Amino acid sequence: MSKIKLDLHDIYNKGKAIESELNRVVNEAVDKGITTIEIIPGKGSGQLKKRVLRFLEQKHIRKMYHRMDKDSKNWGRLFIYLRK
Repeated sequence: MSKIKLDLHDIYNKGKAIESELNRVVNEAVDKGITTIEIIPGKGSGQLKKRVLRFLEQKHIRKMYHRMDKDSKNWGRLFIYLRK
Protein backbone atom coordinates (compact mmCIF):
# COMPACT_ATOMS: atom_id res chain seq x y z
CA MET A 1 0.00 0.00 0.00
CA SER A 2 1.48 3.31 -1.02
CA LYS A 3 0.75 6.51 0.87
CA ILE A 4 1.24 10.24 0.39
CA LYS A 5 1.42 12.65 3.32
CA LEU A 6 0.36 16.31 3.56
CA ASP A 7 1.26 18.30 6.67
CA LEU A 8 -0.65 21.60 6.82
CA HIS A 9 1.16 23.07 9.85
CA ASP A 10 3.24 25.48 7.73
CA ILE A 11 0.28 26.95 5.84
CA TYR A 12 -2.47 26.82 8.47
CA ASN A 13 -3.32 30.52 8.04
CA LYS A 14 -3.09 30.80 4.24
CA GLY A 15 -6.57 30.06 2.87
CA LYS A 16 -5.80 29.74 -0.85
CA ALA A 17 -2.60 27.79 -0.19
CA ILE A 18 -4.54 25.24 1.87
CA GLU A 19 -7.06 24.59 -0.93
CA SER A 20 -4.26 24.51 -3.49
CA GLU A 21 -2.21 21.97 -1.51
CA LEU A 22 -5.24 19.76 -0.86
CA ASN A 23 -6.09 19.78 -4.58
CA ARG A 24 -2.47 19.10 -5.49
CA VAL A 25 -2.09 16.14 -3.16
CA VAL A 26 -5.39 14.53 -4.23
CA ASN A 27 -4.55 14.93 -7.92
CA GLU A 28 -0.99 13.68 -7.39
CA ALA A 29 -2.27 10.59 -5.56
CA VAL A 30 -4.79 9.84 -8.31
CA ASP A 31 -2.19 10.37 -11.07
CA LYS A 32 0.38 8.13 -9.37
CA GLY A 33 -2.09 5.43 -8.32
CA ILE A 34 -1.49 6.06 -4.62
CA THR A 35 -4.26 4.55 -2.51
CA THR A 36 -3.89 6.40 0.81
CA ILE A 37 -3.51 10.07 1.69
CA GLU A 38 -2.52 11.09 5.21
CA ILE A 39 -3.53 14.69 5.98
CA ILE A 40 -2.22 16.37 9.12
CA PRO A 41 -4.18 19.52 9.94
CA GLY A 42 -2.93 19.38 13.53
CA LYS A 43 -4.87 19.62 16.74
CA GLY A 44 -5.08 23.36 17.41
CA SER A 45 -8.55 24.88 17.69
CA GLY A 46 -10.02 22.48 15.12
CA GLN A 47 -10.76 25.16 12.51
CA LEU A 48 -8.21 23.85 10.01
CA LYS A 49 -9.52 20.30 10.38
CA LYS A 50 -13.06 21.56 9.74
CA ARG A 51 -11.84 23.34 6.62
CA VAL A 52 -10.15 20.16 5.39
CA LEU A 53 -13.33 18.14 6.04
CA ARG A 54 -15.41 20.69 4.09
CA PHE A 55 -12.94 20.42 1.21
CA LEU A 56 -13.18 16.62 1.24
CA GLU A 57 -16.99 16.72 1.15
CA GLN A 58 -17.11 18.60 -2.16
CA LYS A 59 -18.80 16.40 -4.77
CA HIS A 60 -15.88 16.35 -7.22
CA ILE A 61 -13.47 15.33 -4.42
CA ARG A 62 -15.85 12.95 -2.64
CA LYS A 63 -16.22 10.78 -5.74
CA MET A 64 -12.45 10.10 -5.73
CA TYR A 65 -12.35 8.30 -2.37
CA HIS A 66 -14.39 5.56 -0.75
CA ARG A 67 -13.48 6.06 2.92
CA MET A 68 -12.13 8.65 5.31
CA ASP A 69 -10.88 7.79 8.80
CA LYS A 70 -9.99 10.06 11.66
CA ASP A 71 -7.01 8.65 13.54
CA SER A 72 -8.31 7.30 16.86
CA LYS A 73 -4.97 7.89 18.60
CA ASN A 74 -4.26 11.34 17.13
CA TRP A 75 -7.30 13.47 16.32
CA GLY A 76 -5.07 15.90 14.39
CA ARG A 77 -4.67 13.39 11.54
CA LEU A 78 -6.95 12.06 8.78
CA PHE A 79 -6.60 9.16 6.36
CA ILE A 80 -8.27 9.22 2.95
CA TYR A 81 -8.58 5.94 1.01
CA LEU A 82 -8.88 6.51 -2.74
CA ARG A 83 -10.85 4.40 -5.15
CA LYS A 84 -8.77 2.13 -7.37
